Parts: sequence; structure tokens; C-alpha cells
Amino acid sequence: PQPQELPVPSYPAVETFIEKASASDVQALFAPVKEGLAGLKGPRAEVGKKAQAAIARSEELLALLVDVREKLVAESKQSKGRK
Repeated sequence: PQPQELPVPSYPAVETFIEKASASDVQALFAPVKEGLAGLKGPRAEVGKKAQAAIARSEELLALLVDVREKLVAESKQSKGRK
């Protein structure tokens, strides 16, 4: 018997966001969460610091995706003019 193919992961909410977002949209997405985490005190503050690090990395990755999308769109517009 042949092994079943694994399902292809789909992240429609992230994909839709990346297709339309700008760099400022990415920053605005995470701002309220970062503010809430910054206000944590006591034992939750340590967990908040870890969450802030994860959010910073996620923000960085989303900004990179937006950058790549913008470059691809610009390149596709340039290549159409050359034909």
C-alpha cells in the first residue's frame, strides 16, 4: 500500500494579510499586544518577556514577507514593460 499524502498546510488569514498589508500595518497589528505585555508585573513578567521576543520575531518575519511581496510586484511590473 502507498502511504497517504500529507495535507498541505494552509494559512488563509496570514496569506490574505500579507497580500494586502503594508509595513505600517504589520507594526499596527502587534502594537496592542506588545503594550499589554509591557504592562505585566510579577511572575507573569518573565513569561511576558518570552512572548515579547516571539512577537518581535513574528513581526520581523511578516515585515520581511511584505518586503518580498513588494519587490516581486515591482519586478513583475518592470518585466511587463520590456516585452
